[in-house]
Amino acid sequence: MEKIFFAILLVLLSNGCFAQSEQSLIENCIQKYINGTSYNEPDRISEAFYAEANLFLSHKEKPLWIVPVSEYVNWFQKGKKGEFNGRIGKIISIEYFNDIAVAKAEILIPEKKQEFMDMFLLKKIEGKWKIISKSASSKASNKTGKKILFIVSNAHYYGKSTISTGNSFAEIVNAYDTFVNSGYTVDFVSPKGGDIPLAYVNTSDSLQKQYLYNQDFMYAMKYTLNPKQIDYKNYKAVHYIGGGSAMYDVPENSEIQRIAMQVYEDNKGIISSVCHGTAGIVNLRTKNGKFLVQGKTISGYPDSFEKQDGEYFKHFPFLIQKTIEQRGGTFKFSKGNVSHVEQDGRIITGQNFQSSNGVALKIIEWLERNN
Repeated sequence: MEKIFFAILLVLLSNGCFAQSEQSLIENCIQKYINGTSYNEPDRISEAFYAEANLFLSHKEKPLWIVPVSEYVNWFQKGKKGEFNGRIGKIISIEYFNDIAVAKAEILIPEKKQEFMDMFLLKKIEGKWKIISKSASSKASNKTGKKILFIVSNAHYYGKSTISTGNSFAEIVNAYDTFVNSGYTVDFVSPKGGDIPLAYVNTSDSLQKQYLYNQDFMYAMKYTLNPKQIDYKNYKAVHYIGGGSAMYDVPENSEIQRIAMQVYEDNKGIISSVCHGTAGIVNLRTKNGKFLVQGKTISGYPDSFEKQDGEYFKHFPFLIQKTIEQRGGTFKFSKGNVSHVEQDGRIITGQNFQSSNGVALKIIEWLERNN
């Protein structure tokens, strides 16, 4: 029986059933470059590049500086191998067709207040993705490398119904824009990773329109991280996004619960939410087993504002306000369509999308004062 099992396994492997996607293979290649250049590991950099690749860089004395990859790799021989050298890298986007790809990565050097944007051309050579050329440019930047984790949902419908829902685009961009303009980096995580549904998109709103047509931002919406890709130590705060999707998958996801509480308890960071995003914090428990909301003042979308005769409402798994109050929390809100933000220590919550900017500003204020 064992022999049959392994024979089947070998067939599946040979047919590519367990093969990594091209997307992830390209990501792995670029990540080798990022890790190699951030930790002075020349071998890893070499592994990412085709041996005859060139880098096309800027130089104050030349219109174009062409550097062979062998020379570039030597630049990283000087530092101590394996020691972080201050370069913080992040893949921004990837696009591929058959055996060719283009990609973009942001490299921050906060100590020098410098931001590089690297653009790569890749080709699959003898079954392996390799960088065949790279160009880069830099500018002064206020980006610190400090990270905020936005928690979003993959749920496209209200429960098991066919009623469509999504993550509030307004809540995402209002908070995102506030954070990035203050020098923070924002990552997105969802229970399953990958693409998420978006709701309440208003292209007449100038900020929403700006981000809707921002390819790098929308790439992040398409390729959200999954919980296994998240190292909680990298984050100063988690922020739960609302919209109808927030009522499903996220509140009961144990991995996301763990990440949020590790940021809160181990990192001494912040847990925050807006509108229906507050559903994500109702099940969180501290290490001593108590509900996080117990004894805390919380805001979110109030139960009385729901259309309780609406078809969507029949599919709600629980009520946010009622659940928080049952678990010992105090729920506060204002009239509709105005900003309302509550801060109780390191828990910062808002009533609606109008509160997104205010919640983000409160988070930034706390972090700047305490870090």
